[in-house]
Amino acid sequence: MSRLLVFARRYPLVAATVLVGLLGLALGIFGQADAVRWLFSGFGIVAALVSSVGMVRQLVRGSFGVDLLAIIAIVATILVGEYVATLLIVLMLSGGAALEDYAAGRAARELDALLKRAPQIAHRLDPDSGEATDVPATEVRVGDLLLVRPSEIVPVDGQLQSDTAAFDESSLTGESLPVERSVGDPVLSGSINGQIAATLMATATAANSQYQHIIALVEEASSSKAPVVRLADRYAVPFTVGALTLAGLAWALSNDPVRFAEVLVVATPCPLLLAAPVAFMGGMSRAARNGIIVKGAGVLEALSRAKTVVFDKTGTLTYGTPAISEVRPEAGFSADELLTLAASAEQYSSHVLAASVLGAAHERGLALHTADSASEAATFGVEARFAPGTVRVGKLSFINDGAADATATHLAGGELAMYVAVDGRFAGSIVASDRVRDNARQSVADLARLGVRENLMLTGDARATALHVAGQVGIVHVRADCLPSDKVDAVRALTRRPVIMVGDGVNDAPVLAVADVGIAMGAKGSTAASESADVVILLDDISRTVRAVRIGQDTVRVALQSIWLGIALSVVLMVIAAFGLIPATAGAISQEVVDLITILNALRAIGGRRDAVRARRASVGGASAPLETSERADRPVLPTVDRPV
Repeated sequence: MSRLLVFARRYPLVAATVLVGLLGLALGIFGQADAVRWLFSGFGIVAALVSSVGMVRQLVRGSFGVDLLAIIAIVATILVGEYVATLLIVLMLSGGAALEDYAAGRAARELDALLKRAPQIAHRLDPDSGEATDVPATEVRVGDLLLVRPSEIVPVDGQLQSDTAAFDESSLTGESLPVERSVGDPVLSGSINGQIAATLMATATAANSQYQHIIALVEEASSSKAPVVRLADRYAVPFTVGALTLAGLAWALSNDPVRFAEVLVVATPCPLLLAAPVAFMGGMSRAARNGIIVKGAGVLEALSRAKTVVFDKTGTLTYGTPAISEVRPEAGFSADELLTLAASAEQYSSHVLAASVLGAAHERGLALHTADSASEAATFGVEARFAPGTVRVGKLSFINDGAADATATHLAGGELAMYVAVDGRFAGSIVASDRVRDNARQSVADLARLGVRENLMLTGDARATALHVAGQVGIVHVRADCLPSDKVDAVRALTRRPVIMVGDGVNDAPVLAVADVGIAMGAKGSTAASESADVVILLDDISRTVRAVRIGQDTVRVALQSIWLGIALSVVLMVIAAFGLIPATAGAISQEVVDLITILNALRAIGGRRDAVRARRASVGGASAPLETSERADRPVLPTVDRPV
């Protein structure tokens, strides 16, 4: 019952139409034909007036929809006494709008998650006693000393007062590795402190800090986004003009006004009102089965026409977490021996890279040593004493204090090295990097085959790292060192539209909102990015971006086929009705048959059979098998930086 009440409140015209229909049926059973006629006709007038208000508002905004023809048909059937046809037209008009609203999912709230995640509490330190007092982040003033505990979000922009600290800025800048700061360095609000408590001095209020700046960017981007034009509305003007012209000719040539109503009844644009919403609902259902949440019918249409795709780097094209990519032993140590010693020492470290070293050791099945003693120099390294000797793991400068022969190892873009010394002797290095996703290159190529041939990477990471990743995945255009506002400006400047933006972090929220279609990698990405996006991929799989585009193209193709099928059948019926061969009530029933055919065809957008066929082909060809297409992928091109696109 509660669901029925919710439905009635959300779609009052649909609920009222069904209620009036049931009441009319009851009156008809008791032989009250006149009462039924007055009930249906009066309700039709009210429905026409309500729809007229919405139609006028659309016209004021410069949009011409299919509602006009339906309103004229309602009035015409009332005037000629075909009140059953009146109710059927109202039901199709209100039901189509309800379906479209349901498919559009208009309840998306881009800013909610950002506001919820925004730091709410700050620990303000008393300069005399050093005691921390919890205060709302909005009450922090410039110059206040703040304590940021381990794993807490930095509440406002500040300047580090502690000697050293490490912060996770991946959701703000895209840098996947922890950023180490020294005393006096700036710290951004929204970044996450490491495992050591840090003290900072506020340099901005909450309202003027980086995180709030991102919120403002999202709000501005969302409000500036152009409204989506309904697919059916593009055919509204010619269909309406054609139907009114044919109905007018039928009236003029026959001198019978009933002929005008008869033509308009079969010309009621129910195929236009129903075909696209039903197809888009099917497409959205199909997307959900594939782990893709699409927030609106217009999103599927934009996906089908996309020409450009923009990628964030960290967490999107890459996995977003540092992993051990290579062990480089020195001085007679084997790779397993070096990794065993390093992992044994890193057991006693709180650094984020310690988990990567331990994970690599566990993957190789290495047995770790228990330390007699261990100590950590925060953000520099750890030293532990074992039976095999004293092991130091950390930065090169930390290792050089005890092993002067330690030398820097060669690093490629996006790599970071940890150095190891044993009993004052350089033992080697361990290289960590944020690995490119296994199917990232194939996904970029598949998007090109689907028509999304222009690509661009936007990242806050360093240029060398960005170029290295772009070369691995086949992306042509690269812009590095980007702030959130830079990404917004870059996407707005793109000319080949619609533009898809794929990202996952808080820093991607504004650009996801301003893109024609924002796609958030929601499996491990931020809630802010997911709420700002038009599409959320629930699985940690970038190839779902390709699947989303394919589903959009399939859905629009089925919707257009259904629209044209409905129009063709309606035109045939209109011509027959123009000669007086179809009475209005029979025309309304005939129109229902057309609607049924249109709906059944539109339901093909659910696409269960197509997905099953593709799943079987993928199981034979492998998970990263290319798209089934005769079109060859473009030849790989070396990436460029800051090339106009």
